[in-house]
Amino acid sequence: MLVGMTSNADAPETQSARPPQPRRRAPAGAAVLREDVTEAIRTAVFEELAAVGYGRMSIEGIARRAGVGKTAVYRRWRSKLHLVLDLVSAVAVQGLPMPDTGSLEGDLRLLYEVTSRALRHPVAGQIIPDLQAEAARNPEIAEAMQKALREGQQSVASGIVAAAVARGEMRDGVDEDLTLDLISGPLYWRAVVVRGPKLPKEYLASLARATAAALKAL
Repeated sequence: MLVGMTSNADAPETQSARPPQPRRRAPAGAAVLREDVTEAIRTAVFEELAAVGYGRMSIEGIARRAGVGKTAVYRRWRSKLHLVLDLVSAVAVQGLPMPDTGSLEGDLRLLYEVTSRALRHPVAGQIIPDLQAEAARNPEIAEAMQKALREGQQSVASGIVAAAVARGEMRDGVDEDLTLDLISGPLYWRAVVVRGPKLPKEYLASLARATAAALKAL
């Protein structure tokens, strides 16, 4: 970028005598994928999933919503299945922020607040149940969903437990699967499975307090 901003008049005379350097060209047939187009397609996928569900989602609909041609989508993903698998897997990589409040109950409360906001989002509220239903029929989607939902939560839950053990709030060597169930299960049940009305005002605080007590009793 600095080269492009520097005019030839500013260059020393000794540089002007140098033979021009050949410009590097992309290999023949190589497609340059613009990141802004890729992001527009990703956004369109989430919106299309929320609007029509996986079964009725199409590459045509995604392209139309993103304002691009079908070719732009196919350059990046072979099919809608690969597109959705890629996006769902990316969720696992991003993960959740690691709470660091100084107490087990405080860490759980912060985790629940962040997770609850994400699960209450209208798009997430429609996409997750739809993909879970599709996962029952498609092993590839089932594997991607498990990776996204489990690994993202598991890394944070393990960090919360490790910090609590270091502070002496929990004993070392507790079962990791059991702790993950206790930490993540209730909120997902309430928000994704039951999908009831808005959570009561003190629900997250009570859930964090009860979960912390259960973890300390292990």
